[in-house]
Amino acid sequence: METQTNPSVSIFGIKFDLTILAISLLTVLVVFLFVFWASRKMSIRPKGKQNVLEYLFEFVNETITDALGGYTKNYSLLLFVIFTFVFTANNIGLMTAIKTEKFNYWTSPTSNFGVTITLSLLIALVCHVEGIRKKGLGGYLKGYLEPYPAMLPMNILEQLTNIASLALRLFGNIYSGEVLTGLILKLATASVFAWPVAFVINILWVGFSLFIGAIQAYVFIILSSNYIGDKVSTEEE
Repeated sequence: METQTNPSVSIFGIKFDLTILAISLLTVLVVFLFVFWASRKMSIRPKGKQNVLEYLFEFVNETITDALGGYTKNYSLLLFVIFTFVFTANNIGLMTAIKTEKFNYWTSPTSNFGVTITLSLLIALVCHVEGIRKKGLGGYLKGYLEPYPAMLPMNILEQLTNIASLALRLFGNIYSGEVLTGLILKLATASVFAWPVAFVINILWVGFSLFIGAIQAYVFIILSSNYIGDKVSTEEE
């Protein structure tokens, strides 16, 4: 059975996936260039590209407001960047396929668990650092004893499962989508009669994958805002 792996290099015993690194950097570049282009020559009465940028930013703001309340403006830019990165990373693998007999040179970064767990750990870091900054170390630690001190083990476990579920949900959806895309492409090479069928299925699947990629980016920022809001909000608020 034909298999491809991503080219990699080891530096000081640490293995680096070159395909994931390259496409991740490309994703960052795409997001940066889009925001840079759309934010040039902005006006009080937005139109065209400025409308698109402002719509996306307002969409993220409205999505996270329920969880963050008065703290929304503190984290809106961070979650906007994460949303645009995750959305682009989810769908960039649909653009093309670049493979040889041994290596795969193009894939969605979020189809790699290392990328999704890194994003999840970033959110966890923001949650705990901001929780300490807003409530103080004592108030932050007190949260692990609520509503009862006996809940301490469960509250600690919850923090770990939050990280795992955030990463696994995103990884599982995008990875499975790429596997199915690969199977559809294999069907196209099966015979001349299978090619038209595979072509139609692939078009439909690409459209569905774009939808799934958008939904997963949306879910990611909803959950992230919930986790952050849980750490920074107080009962008085």
